Amino acid sequence: MATPAFYYAYVLLSEKDHKFYIGSTSDLKKRIEKHRNGLVNATRNRLPVVLIFYEAYLNKYDAIRREDYFKTTKGKRTLRNILKEYLS
Repeated sequence: MATPAFYYAYVLLSEKDHKFYIGSTSDLKKRIEKHRNGLVNATRNRLPVVLIFYEAYLNKYDAIRREDYFKTTKGKRTLRNILKEYLS
């Protein structure tokens, strides 16, 4: 049986401005490296960034839905609650 492919919703924290970047991808390691190397326009001017949270999904659309949720006011509140120990 083949290993299932995962899709990820992830959260980066900019150490420069202390704001979140929220995204989704099918290759988390490669995507994080692109962020860290300044190859992603949205985070290029906010380096360095640190991966602080991710969730894995078997379905691409579930990962995208979770990304979209985390970008809402309620989703950001949920993230801050999940990460309250890390962020304090």
